[in-house]
Amino acid sequence: MKTFVLFFVTLLVDGVFGYTDEMKSVSVMEGDSVTLYTDLTEIQKADLILWTFGSESTRIAQINRLVNKISIYDDVLDGRFRDRLKLNKQTGSLTITNTTTEHAGPYGFLQIIGGKEVTPKKFSIIVSVHLPVPVISRNSSQCSSPSGSSVSRCVLLCSVVNVGHVTLSWYKGNSLLSSISVSDLSISLSLPLEVEYQDKNSYSCVLNNPISNQTQHLDITQLCQPCSADGETPDQERHSQNNTFVEKDEIKSVSAMVGETVTLHTDVTEIQENELIRWKFADSKVYKLAEFFVIAKWDKTNNEEYLHDDKKFKDRLHLDHNTGSLIITNVTPKHYGHYKLHITSEGRKISKTFNLVAHVPKKRQSTILRRETCP
Repeated sequence: MKTFVLFFVTLLVDGVFGYTDEMKSVSVMEGDSVTLYTDLTEIQKADLILWTFGSESTRIAQINRLVNKISIYDDVLDGRFRDRLKLNKQTGSLTITNTTTEHAGPYGFLQIIGGKEVTPKKFSIIVSVHLPVPVISRNSSQCSSPSGSSVSRCVLLCSVVNVGHVTLSWYKGNSLLSSISVSDLSISLSLPLEVEYQDKNSYSCVLNNPISNQTQHLDITQLCQPCSADGETPDQERHSQNNTFVEKDEIKSVSAMVGETVTLHTDVTEIQENELIRWKFADSKVYKLAEFFVIAKWDKTNNEEYLHDDKKFKDRLHLDHNTGSLIITNVTPKHYGHYKLHITSEGRKISKTFNLVAHVPKKRQSTILRRETCP
C-alpha cells in the first residue's frame, strides 16, 4: 500500500500530461452540461482513475478501487466546480453541469492498473457564451459623380461588444466578403463594409462561435441615402423614395438674436392630407458638406408629430399643423446653421433650405453738432 501511494505522488509531481497524445476538443454552451467520455464499458480492473483540470493538473475527481471510494474535489480552484461534478461509477466519465467560462480549459483522464499507468486521455472544453445579434450602423456617407451621375456610397459597420472566441463576417449572398476572429474574452469587434445605395445584392453580417451563430441582414435603403441633384446625402424616408424635386431649392437667410423666437415659414397656406412635413438641421458651416438629421416631422394623414428632444432643441421646437412652419423659441448660438424643409406627397417633393444666422443690430450713427460762435 505504501509503495502505491509513493508511486501515485510521483505521478502528480512529474505531471500527468507530459505526453504527446492527441487532445480531444469539446464545445458546450454556457449554462449547459457537458460530459467527457472515457470510452470504457467498465473500470473494475483499474486500481485508480483520476480526473484533473488546468495546466497545473489539479485533481478534481477520482475513483479508488482499492478502498472502493469515490472522491469529488469540488472545493479546489476557488470552488469553481462546487456542486457541478458528476462521476459515472461504471465508466468513469465525468460530467460538468451548469458550465461557465471558468470551466473552459484542459482536462485529463488517467488510469492506473496493477501499479502501471495507462496512456491518459486529454480533453479541451470550449465554453461558448450566448451570442448577441450584431448591430449594423452607418459609419459615413459620401456622394461622388462618376460619368456625370451622382452616386451614394455608404461605409457600414457591423459591431458586437463583450464577446470572445468568435468570428464576425460580412456575406454577400452566400459568399464570404471579409471576417475577423478573436480568441480573447470580453472584447468588442467592428467590421466595415462599403456599398452603393443602388446595390440590389443581399448582404448579411454573421457572428458565430463553434456552437451557434447570430445573423443581421442589411437593409441598404434604411441605412444608405441616395444622393440628390446637388450632391447632398439626405436621410432616407419611406415617403420620399423615387421622388424628385419639383421646386428649386434655394437657400434663404434668416437672422435672429440670442433669446428670440424665430419662425421658418413654408409659404404654404394649408398642408394637404397626403403631405408629410420634415425639417432637418445641420450645424456645419460648410453647406455642401453638412450632415443633416431630422428634427421635426408632421404627418397630417396619421396625425403624428415628432420633435427632436436632445439638449440642443429640447422644448424649443414647435410645428404649425396648418402650414408646417417651424418655430424655434429661445434661440441660442447652437441653433445657428442650415435648416432644410421637405414637403413630400405622391409624385412630388418640395425642398427649401434656410440659413439661420445671428442678428447683428446696426450701430446708431451719432450726429456731432458743432457749436458755432460768433466772431
